[in-house]
Amino acid sequence: MTDPLHSDLLELAKEAARRAGELLRDGRPADLAVAATKSSPIDVVTEMDIAAEKLITGLISEHRPDDGFLGEEGASSAGSTGIRWVIDPLDGTVNYLYGLPTWAVSIAAEQDGETVVGVVEIPMRGETYHALRGRGARATGAWAGERELSCRPPAPLDQALVSTGFNYVTEVRTHQADVAQRLIPLLRDIRRSGSAAVDLADVAAGRLDGYYERGLHPWDLAAGDLIAREAGALTGGRPGERPARELAIAATPAVFERLQRLLEDFGAWHD
Repeated sequence: MTDPLHSDLLELAKEAARRAGELLRDGRPADLAVAATKSSPIDVVTEMDIAAEKLITGLISEHRPDDGFLGEEGASSAGSTGIRWVIDPLDGTVNYLYGLPTWAVSIAAEQDGETVVGVVEIPMRGETYHALRGRGARATGAWAGERELSCRPPAPLDQALVSTGFNYVTEVRTHQADVAQRLIPLLRDIRRSGSAAVDLADVAAGRLDGYYERGLHPWDLAAGDLIAREAGALTGGRPGERPARELAIAATPAVFERLQRLLEDFGAWHD
């Protein structure tokens, strides 16, 4: 039986993601400006990131004023209900800045530290991915009705399509490129979308066999990690660990262990 609280949290997350997605899609100014930088001069935050986070936190606070927040653009509060919202208002900021379509709104709700709700809204695809812990993952899009998600069937590693991302710190991305170079001959191919949330949704939807990245923050992966797991994917970090900033992996059960072992052997988690 679905927890009524979790169902309510899901509906609120879907509404907040939808509104933020519409704001970002329809309100993108032609002269979009860079408001600040994050980890390096090429890791940007736009005025629209900030506006979308304010919209999301404002809407949620109207309905649940005592919940906590952790947001990429600065929203941070402990709350008193045991519920914390983990928000990336615009995952794929550089894509958005350049007018590329691969970006998303990511909203997760945690209860006592465990993710129970995840929503990834991809406005330029017209797709919404969502999951409740223990209840599977679903999506709506150009197809008719709501689709139950399932990751890809088993495939040999050399037939696996895997996505990754690169950090904006030069030394880190150089090392990541070296790891990718060593992986490419062992896989079908590698993709790089520029949005962790989109990649995790694509693992859940069966569009990728796997995804890995170093340097992610909780807001980058909280919603997508739950959606991928509820679609049957395995997720983790280094062997025996959960996804973390050192390393995050999501893949089909047939690919996960072999990909994780290779990434460990190649030192994907360090310089």
